[in-house]
Amino acid sequence: MPTLPDHQQQIRQSHAVLIHQVVRVCHNPAEQPQLDQMLEMAQQQGWNDLVRTVQAIVDGRRDEALLNGLDEEDTVIVRSILQGLQNPATLPDPNQGADPTMAAPGLAHMIHAASHGDAQALQAAAFMAEQMINTQGDMRLLGGQIKRLLDGERDADVLCKGMGPSGEQLVLNLLDELNKLAEH
Repeated sequence: MPTLPDHQQQIRQSHAVLIHQVVRVCHNPAEQPQLDQMLEMAQQQGWNDLVRTVQAIVDGRRDEALLNGLDEEDTVIVRSILQGLQNPATLPDPNQGADPTMAAPGLAHMIHAASHGDAQALQAAAFMAEQMINTQGDMRLLGGQIKRLLDGERDADVLCKGMGPSGEQLVLNLLDELNKLAEH
């Protein structure tokens, strides 16, 4: 598979759990309840086009016309699903997690907005935490810390408990970004 631009690869990694779940449901409809939960959260985030397209894929559609009208992020996700259905070796590793240097700023903005009353950001943070908890390793541990971060916890020792070096770096980057946002 050709190497994707970093931004597209980051999108794939950020949504790896969803991508895998759609592919699993296409091969085993008994897995639909887990996907339904993810799609319900995505719908609450306003990702209606993505939800509609994923449902079409689950219903058996596989044509390129599925991409019509999707934004860049949704297009990358749908292409990843379609490629994964054709060749499972192309699926992103759901255990790898996203690049910490790219994940921290976006996650920090979401947490900052949610902790300051933005209901949509709070829903997005809850969805992100759920996706992270469904992985393994440091990303799973960080997903379990999202509530603490929303409640104002900023002690790196508390937030990094049990994490390896890459998870610790992500938390430190996240705390840096949150501190910058707090100054404004």
